[in-house]
Parts: sequence; structure tokens; C-alpha cells
Amino acid sequence: MTAAPPADTTEPDGQLHPVWRVLAERARSGSRPGARTDGHRVALAIEGGGMRGIIAGGMTLALHELGLTDGFDAVYGASAGAASGAWLLSGSPESLRFWAAPEYARVLIRRSNPLRGRPMVDLHAFYEVLYRYGDRDFAPMDFDAVLAHAVEYHPLATDAATGESTDLRPFLGDAAHLRTALRASAALPLLAGRPVALGGRRFYDAGVSESIPYRTALAHDATHVLVLRSRRTIDAARPSRSAPVIARTALRRESAALRRAFLERGARLAADDALLADHPSAASVRPGPDTPSVSRLARDGELLAAALEAGRAAVHETYSHTVS
Repeated sequence: MTAAPPADTTEPDGQLHPVWRVLAERARSGSRPGARTDGHRVALAIEGGGMRGIIAGGMTLALHELGLTDGFDAVYGASAGAASGAWLLSGSPESLRFWAAPEYARVLIRRSNPLRGRPMVDLHAFYEVLYRYGDRDFAPMDFDAVLAHAVEYHPLATDAATGESTDLRPFLGDAAHLRTALRASAALPLLAGRPVALGGRRFYDAGVSESIPYRTALAHDATHVLVLRSRRTIDAARPSRSAPVIARTALRRESAALRRAFLERGARLAADDALLADHPSAASVRPGPDTPSVSRLARDGELLAAALEAGRAAVHETYSHTVS
């Protein structure tokens, strides 16, 4: 497979982008979260996208391989990106490779589930069984390690009442709450069934309101944000053909604010894409043109493995240009 080309790490004047410069300096100095001397707050923002999120998952794995995890002060994740961020801080980031195993995807996605009265995307089986107990092939996630990590963990979700992006970190009291937050962040309307209750509120997938979770990071006073993208391009600002149908059916009893947020996702993504193209405080790593297309419900092992490796290659190539 051809390696993905590097993201643009430079600014128009040819200088190294500040995000990469700070990360490189922190790596060289051995700077650790909670003991900084540079005055910066550096955030990692990981895009979701269902199984397409494996691309950003591969990027996340590469950050671990490069020894850059401790260069961040906070990790923000949307949907599948929240899962990738949790694995990064779990003590076993290598487990991100599980994404490429067909058995892993089949626990999450079962197209016959609706015939048995269960959602097609079974978040309970995924997070409350596989992630909690593992099986003969997959180790469980160390949720306590995520909560105890010096790097702050911020999974996002969409409030069903307001349609607004919500940081779930205040709800992360213990491992059980963390698993619930992971389910809430990925609770796709229709595909994953009902919204997830947490802290007396109801939540849907973070992608309804903040697919690329950099805005919340900036609102939390991040001075620098590295954004891991799962999409090669943003094709249109219009909602998908299915969006109005889902808004009228699966979301018909939800608030008008939530339905509006759901229908405006395309326009919001296009605006984010334009803003991130030359943002002075945010640097994006995007999949290269040779990265395979991965659908939200993909389960093919070879395809998923190729997508993960493409994500890894994008970050490794980018960083090699950064430090050279």
C-alpha cells in the first residue's frame, strides 16, 4: 500500500506549524502533563465516523508509537474518536489494532439485530461486554487507567434536549460511568437505538453536533489542537438523503433543537473544514488519497486493516517531516 502523504505541517511563510513545534519541543524535553513549564495547553481532537473512525484510530496509535502521548494536556473524542482516545490513555494503546479484526466489528454491527428487537449498532454488547470483559482474542480496556491518566479525557456527546455538543468529563465518576459515556458519544440516531441516559440527561452521538471535536477544546482554553481526521474530504454542506427521513421518524419525538442540529450537520462540517484549513492554533492530519473508503458500517477485515495502516502512515510521515 502506498503511504499517505504528510499533512501540511507548515504555515504560508514556510515556518513549522505551532502545534507540531510545541509537540516536538515537549518530546525533546520530556515534558509531562501536570508539570509543564511552557505555558501551553495542547489538546488532541479525534474525529469519529463509525467504522471509518479506524483511520483516526490508526493515527492515534501512531502518536503512541512516536511517544507523543504525554505531549498532550487533554484528549477530546467524538463517537468512535472517543473510543480511540480512551484506548490511547488506557495503558494498552496497541489494542487499537483490534479495530481491524472482523470479529470486533461483528460484535458492534449485526444487521440481523433489528429482527431480534435490538439495534443494528449494539453499543451495549460492545462497551459493556467486549470492552469490559474482553474474550479469547481481545483484552478488556483498563477504564480505571483512563480515568487516572494525567492527560485529561473528554468524550463528547449531543444533548437530546438542546441539540448542543456536551463534554461528558464531569460525569466520569467511575468505570461504569465511563462506559456509559462511551456509549452516549456513539449513540447514532436510528442505528444505535434510543439515546443513552447519563447524569439525568439523554445523549445522542457526538457527530450530531460536533463531529470534529476541536471547538470544545478551544473553548476549554487550548492554545494548540492537533486534529485527527477520518474523512479525506468534505463533499457537500447539504444533509444526506436519509437525514430528513430520520429526523421525521426516529427523532420525531425529540426536541426541535436536536432535529435542527441533525439536519445541519453537513453545513457545520463544511464550516469546520474551511476554518481548520488555515487555523492558526489547530493542525489537522487527514487521510491521504490512497486511503481506502470505509463506510460507517464496514466489517471487512482487509479493508479495515488497510485503513488503520493508512492512518498510521499519515501521522508517521507527518512527524518525520516535522522533526527533520
